[in-house]
Amino acid sequence: MNGRTAEYINTLGRFCGKRDVKSLDCRSLYQGYGIERADVMVLFGGSILAGGDVLADAISNRIASTYIIVGGAGHTTETLRKTVHAEYPSIRTAGLTEAEIFQKYLQEICGCEADYLETASTNCGNNITYLLDLMEENRITCKSIILCQDATMQRRMEAGFRKYRPEGISVINYASYSATVRDEADGICISEKIHGMWEIDRYLNLLMGEIQRLRDDENGYGPAGKGFIAHVDIPGEVENAFSELKKIYGDQNRETNPLYAH
Repeated sequence: MNGRTAEYINTLGRFCGKRDVKSLDCRSLYQGYGIERADVMVLFGGSILAGGDVLADAISNRIASTYIIVGGAGHTTETLRKTVHAEYPSIRTAGLTEAEIFQKYLQEICGCEADYLETASTNCGNNITYLLDLMEENRITCKSIILCQDATMQRRMEAGFRKYRPEGISVINYASYSATVRDEADGICISEKIHGMWEIDRYLNLLMGEIQRLRDDENGYGPAGKGFIAHVDIPGEVENAFSELKKIYGDQNRETNPLYAH
């Protein structure tokens, strides 16, 4: 294994797990955007449980005026169901959507709740379009929005939002966690404890799959490819890290599940 493997993984992690503010608090919002509170904060259900903790803290600290959880059933849903029920047996998750699971977590464990749930979306694309529909239907005024998704998918979520709402709303990214990996004698491991964190192989699989999706070429999700997201610039160091990891791990691209592709 390459002695720089952990460095390459962390390069992908930093790129995909975009955070526009160092911490999610009123002071950081004011320093970065001239506001003390965003109009809307959205947690996307593809996140691990750490996302629920971020949203609970945001609600407690009154970071936004309106809180929304978005997520029906997709490729991460069954993992979320099992993880939440295993850690909190009182929360019965069978058959629930991602948004419903996170709402129950907020209510039963954190003592708070989101204002709205979107429970029909199945992928990052209609996560955004159904979110915008919900906001329009409920006449939610929005000039600033905090997007919180799993760190592996945060940058793509922003690019999806920019495709459908390219201007007029300030987008503030805050990935639900920031992970660092390190090389150990027995392999790669996560350096810090993160609530509900993926197994390392799954984390790597998600990260490498994202780079291929973010590309703006015939095989990617950008305007020159499938057209699911706005253009994303991928820095050379990220492409290099991805290429080096492919030499070690081969093709780790997460295949799109056609069940959730509509």
